[in-house]
Amino acid sequence: MSGGETGSPDRPFGLWTATALVVGSMIGSGIFLLPASLAPYGWMGVAAWVFASAGALVIAYVLVRLSRALPQSSGGIGIVGEVLGPRVGALIGWSYWVSTWSANAAIATAASSYLSVLIPPLSATPLRGALTASALIWALTALNLAGARAAGRFQVLTTILKIMPLVTIAIILTTLAVSGKGHLLPQPAMPLSFASLTAPLTLTLFALLGFECASLIAARVQRPEVNIFRATMFGSGLAALFYVVVCSGIVLTLPTAVVANSPAPFATFVETFLGHWPAVAVTLFAAIAAIGALNGWVLIQGEIPRGMADEGLLPAWFGRTDRRDVPVGVLMLSSALASALVMTNAARSLAGIFEFMVLLTTASTLWFYFAACVAAFRLRIAMPAAILGMVFSLWAMWGAGIVASGLSLLLMLTVLPLYWMRGARFSPLAG
Repeated sequence: MSGGETGSPDRPFGLWTATALVVGSMIGSGIFLLPASLAPYGWMGVAAWVFASAGALVIAYVLVRLSRALPQSSGGIGIVGEVLGPRVGALIGWSYWVSTWSANAAIATAASSYLSVLIPPLSATPLRGALTASALIWALTALNLAGARAAGRFQVLTTILKIMPLVTIAIILTTLAVSGKGHLLPQPAMPLSFASLTAPLTLTLFALLGFECASLIAARVQRPEVNIFRATMFGSGLAALFYVVVCSGIVLTLPTAVVANSPAPFATFVETFLGHWPAVAVTLFAAIAAIGALNGWVLIQGEIPRGMADEGLLPAWFGRTDRRDVPVGVLMLSSALASALVMTNAARSLAGIFEFMVLLTTASTLWFYFAACVAAFRLRIAMPAAILGMVFSLWAMWGAGIVASGLSLLLMLTVLPLYWMRGARFSPLAG
């Protein structure tokens, strides 16, 4: 079978759907908000994009090499459990699951913010904004309850649409460069040092999360030994290239104060050079991008516990599916937790909710990246890349801060009672 889209019901994802899942999960809320956060860093923000993109591609390479070496595994979490032992696998998988529903809370909040630009009453009060975000979570949950194939088709469509704002910015930047009308403006003076690079690196990494999606759902992908590698490397490379060019272009060609204080930097950039209505269109596509990313992560939040249960890392309940092979129970549980996270922060502004959940998501994900690189090192797979991935993960974890990293660790430990309740059907490679 080729990398096309015709497959068995248990493996509905071909090459293009898997690639769309990678690109769609990466291009979401982060890229459309980050120019404002990175503006104060000037050229250090550009350097952070380069380092973060390189680190993400290194870890992505490690993950696909692991998937190729252990194709019988259900995905990256299962591989960690097989190589490092079931207890470590349960801890790392649970931490990653925490990152998925906290990411969904963040992405839904950002989508609510974008939609409120078009429909202001949606976020007239913090409570309304939180309710809108929760409604989006459950709308995408309902779509995923219809089955992985329906969710995959929606992901392909929204991925095509969400690339349009990035292409628009890239075309404007190219036109400005060719015509000589665009100029790089003076940037804030930042000392060139390891410490000054760490803070923007952590910010940029959030936008890059998702490159691992194809390797996490290996059990759903046709010809995983081929398609996971292609989808992961091509999708990650494409998204990273867009990020470096587009985000840096906005930061470097608009005044720092304008970008830093803009609630919608992409719309501000387009309005500056093309006018009001094109900016409104970009705002709409930004909302579509966030909704598309939310769809991808809702799919993942159900698949992670399902895969862990299949590997014997969680009680069998987490792996139960309906007649459409959808893990209904864990999907509903995950969305309920994401909604609760949004609603418990409803007193904050949408920006405050988003920032809180970004830190938790990034820190929780980094545990998986580090563990995957340790597993590859232990198996002597992609050794140079595994070592670089470990160093990069620890660097980013330090940049995430003690509070976020500590909270992610505490949430990770909550899996232990469930792990002790699991069935005795797991036989790790570690012995």
